[in-house]
Amino acid sequence: MAARGGYCNRLQKMAMLPAMSTSGPHASPYPRFSEPEMARRRAALHEVMEAHGAFLAVLCGANRSGSAVQWLTGWPVSREAMVLVEPGAADVLLVQFYNHVPAARRIARDADVRWGGRSTAATMADLLRERNTGRVVTIGPVSVRWHEALSSAATVVAADRDYARLRTIKSNEEIEFLREGARMSDAAMDALWRAARPGVNERELAAAVEVAYVAEGGINHVHYFGATPMDDPSVCVPSQYPSTRPLQAGDALSAEISASYWDHPGQVLRTFSVEANPSPLYTELHTVADAAFDAIFEVLKPGATCHEVIDAAAVIDDAGYTIYDDLLHGFGGGYLPPILGTRNRTIDEVPDMSFEAGMTVVIQPNVITMDERAGVQTGELVWITERGAERLHAFPRGLGRAPHRG
Repeated sequence: MAARGGYCNRLQKMAMLPAMSTSGPHASPYPRFSEPEMARRRAALHEVMEAHGAFLAVLCGANRSGSAVQWLTGWPVSREAMVLVEPGAADVLLVQFYNHVPAARRIARDADVRWGGRSTAATMADLLRERNTGRVVTIGPVSVRWHEALSSAATVVAADRDYARLRTIKSNEEIEFLREGARMSDAAMDALWRAARPGVNERELAAAVEVAYVAEGGINHVHYFGATPMDDPSVCVPSQYPSTRPLQAGDALSAEISASYWDHPGQVLRTFSVEANPSPLYTELHTVADAAFDAIFEVLKPGATCHEVIDAAAVIDDAGYTIYDDLLHGFGGGYLPPILGTRNRTIDEVPDMSFEAGMTVVIQPNVITMDERAGVQTGELVWITERGAERLHAFPRGLGRAPHRG
């Protein structure tokens, strides 16, 4: 792999940007979106409520899941959170645990932050009764217990599909946050490349990866690794859990990394050979993957169809290979439509939709052998503009070699 002095210098310069603005990724003390951006989101949510004949909405989150809460209030869900939204009134944000309330009051935007009481759902149900509403839309994970509580006070209608639609097209401000997530993900992949050497195990690689972005406010979304001998492979895709297996000379190391910046993650996927040149099989697998990526990237323009993307990836099928991961999926605000496979590996019917300017998607033609013994990871998050697809990542593409030299 060629030296990356220019790339590393660029990362260092970006890391030194001052955190003095009142909105945007570098706002202080916490990142914030502008007032017009927040007004845009609120208006869009109100339209969803109106379409369902509801005067109220409840946004739900639990155990760091439920992006709608942060999307509207700025509060990253911790244990539990519910937001009551009513046009013309301040949002009411219920938070668990009690000691999480002070932080939520500092971070949440224009919300009346309260403790959720002994039961967040029961407290929200009481609020719904006070507002005397007959119908409410919910967005986010709603457990059976939560649904029972909310349903005791109102007719509950799930609007998660509508929310996914709202998150599909990104505003310019959201793109700036995603650029930060992509930059941090690149830094993490660079840290992996530098740390990967014989004797280092996957847990140690995870530690190296997270150090690359934590000091800048990033958090781990995913870091998946998979290592296997190139001359006798048995792992075709990375694992969601790092193992204690030490890397060995002659391994292929594949990785998928997403560092998230204020709920805006990048996603970068790469493969490295360890202390050896790539074997002929891995060279061929990656050549096919690169060809598929390039073809899909060229197709991704406003108006392009899902069928055109699948046709662009036909090189994988024609070469006698397949994939395990999704070929392409929407990303940023959740795992979003469209979610596509190849001709010989599909999960569902191909959606009848076209790509639009403002969408962000991950292209990931992670080619594997038909016997599922060997595979490569390559891909990244891209932004579809009026001119076509644009890379949000800077980490070099291609089949690399580790460890870093120089």
